[in-house]
Amino acid sequence: MNYIYHTKGTCASKIELEIKDGTIEHVVFHNGCAGNLTALARLVTGQPVKQARDMLSGITCGPRRTSCPDQLAQAIDEVLLLGSLEE
Repeated sequence: MNYIYHTKGTCASKIELEIKDGTIEHVVFHNGCAGNLTALARLVTGQPVKQARDMLSGITCGPRRTSCPDQLAQAIDEVLLLGSLEE
């Protein structure tokens, strides 16, 4: 499943996410800290979606209540919800 998530409260403006058979296949962040977000995308590629979501959920950035990793976790939650609705 390919999905585009529009972030809220972060420097990154959107996340492109591809999930296949419960595994993250590809992640691209638009805007934000290029080095950190490229590293994050590489680290989660090949990981089970639920494991990645659990590791990233709740991470904050400075005084913000969210972060790019947390927004990726929220994107995964939406993909999982959509997947359960389609079944």
